[in-house]
Amino acid sequence: MIISRTPLRMSLVGGGSDLPAFYQREEIGAVVSSAIDKYIYVTVNKKFDDGIRVGYSINEEVNTVADIKHPLVKAGMQYLGLKGGIEITTIADIPSKGTGLGSSSSFTVGLLHALNAYMGKYSSAEVLGRDACHIEIDLCKEPIGKQDQYAAAYGGFNLIEFRPDESVIVSPLICKASTLQSLQSSLLMFYTGTTRNAASILKEQSESLAHNQSKLDALRRMVRLAYNLRDELQANNLDAFGEILHENWMLKKGLVTNISSQAIDQWYDIALKAGAKGGKILGAGAGGFLLLFAPPERHDAIKKALSNLRAIPIGLDPLGSRIIFYT
Repeated sequence: MIISRTPLRMSLVGGGSDLPAFYQREEIGAVVSSAIDKYIYVTVNKKFDDGIRVGYSINEEVNTVADIKHPLVKAGMQYLGLKGGIEITTIADIPSKGTGLGSSSSFTVGLLHALNAYMGKYSSAEVLGRDACHIEIDLCKEPIGKQDQYAAAYGGFNLIEFRPDESVIVSPLICKASTLQSLQSSLLMFYTGTTRNAASILKEQSESLAHNQSKLDALRRMVRLAYNLRDELQANNLDAFGEILHENWMLKKGLVTNISSQAIDQWYDIALKAGAKGGKILGAGAGGFLLLFAPPERHDAIKKALSNLRAIPIGLDPLGSRIIFYT
């Protein structure tokens, strides 16, 4: 039996610039992203017969890879040349599908990690990120970007850059441990109870970039904010963090009409009045988790003001996908 543990992620600034519609035109995209201490676990076990069992929200019992309905499992096994005699199951720490935490990419990275270990192969973070992108974007034709796969594979707190030649550069943010501790103690995350289809939002965003100068300008500014945030953190200065997060969210809301909603705007305004300095809906938008940055002494007031939402404790995770059990 083999078990992989792969972190989910929070994308802070620059999201959307990892879409090829942007970085192939603008020469570079950039996001600041961090892995969090919430995980997806993938278990791979040798099956007693030659069939295939895949367990997730449903259970699949099939005879061949071609019969698998789960697109990522099917594509992953085909890509690695696995035929059968295998069981694959997955669980997650918190609701993850359609909630803006990069769950599909974390699953794909964790699946590849576990399957490669099952085959006796070592997988580096670079290979896991690259191959997960290939499976999701090239094989499964998902209209998504590349940040989630690399965030899950590498873990940690990074500036991730996307080049027109399809290369991806992951640069850890180097700052004092006390700065990261202060940042972590200032973050609040709430579950809105709503999910959405990220692919449809990202597809609309990519299509709009071809003929909308104002949206291109907004994404260019978001890329600059990613570098600004990198610089502030590496200077061990958290004072501008909330302001940068807020500006990024205001710009992001203008990229696609349904990134926000009346309810999300109300929750965000309530949080600001209760003491938050900035925030955003994680991921593509339109639902999932609301991230806020606020002084720790204002957290109780914000939780009380948003008592209809569920607060989820989070921490930063320095590690990417790991094999945590191998026998």
